[in-house]
Amino acid sequence: MGIETVVLLVEQSCLNSLLEVTWSELYSGMEKGKFRQSRPESDDRLNRLFDIDCEAELLDWMDSVEGEPNMNVKLALQNINDGSEGLLKLMQWASSGQWESWEARTYLYLDVALDREIVNRDDLYSYSTWDDVVESLAGIPEEEFAQKVCLDWMDRRKELGETLDESKDPKIIPTYEAHDRTSRLLVHAITRWNKEDGIIGIVGREHMEANKWGHGEFNIRKLLNS
Repeated sequence: MGIETVVLLVEQSCLNSLLEVTWSELYSGMEKGKFRQSRPESDDRLNRLFDIDCEAELLDWMDSVEGEPNMNVKLALQNINDGSEGLLKLMQWASSGQWESWEARTYLYLDVALDREIVNRDDLYSYSTWDDVVESLAGIPEEEFAQKVCLDWMDRRKELGETLDESKDPKIIPTYEAHDRTSRLLVHAITRWNKEDGIIGIVGREHMEANKWGHGEFNIRKLLNS
C-alpha cells in the first residue's frame, strides 16, 4: 500500500477548548475519558481514530515529552521542541473524520478537479492547489465528479495500452469502484469544509512533518506560534 493523502475535518471550537485547559487537565481528562462527550460527532461516511486509540496516541506522546503541568496546553506546546506533533494529535481528536486517498491516486482526482496536471508533490500539497480545489468542487454533485474521475482513469489506461476487459484483469472493477467511492468522498469532505462554519480542512500526508500540515492561517506551525 502507498502513502496516503489526508484531509482532516477539524472542529475549531473543540480544538480551542483543548488548547485552553492545562497540560495536567488534558492528560487526566484523556486518561479518564472525560473529553469524549465533547468530541465532534463522527461523520458516518469518513474514517477517524476511535476515541480510545486517539487518547492512547496522545497520552503516549505526552509521556515522551516534558510539559509544564499548570501551563495551558497551547503555551506548553510552544515550549516543546516537537509541539507540532502534539497539536496534530489534538486536531485528530477534534476531527469528525478524514478523507484518505493513496497519494498516487490523489494526483488523478486533483487533475480532474482543476482541469490541469498536478506536476509534483509540492504542487499536490500547495496552498494554492487546495484553495482552488475547495472552490472548484463547491456545489458539484458527487456523482458528476465521480463520473469525470472514472472516465479520465479509463482514458489514461487506454492511452497506456492497458486493458479495460475485466476478464483479462480482475482488478478493473475493484479499482473502478475505489475511484468512484473515493472521489465522491472528496466532494463530501470539501463540501463540509467549504460550507460548515467552524470546520476547517487540514491537509497533509502520512510521514509528513507535523508542522507542514495545513495551509495559511491554519498551518500547524503558524497556529502553534500565533
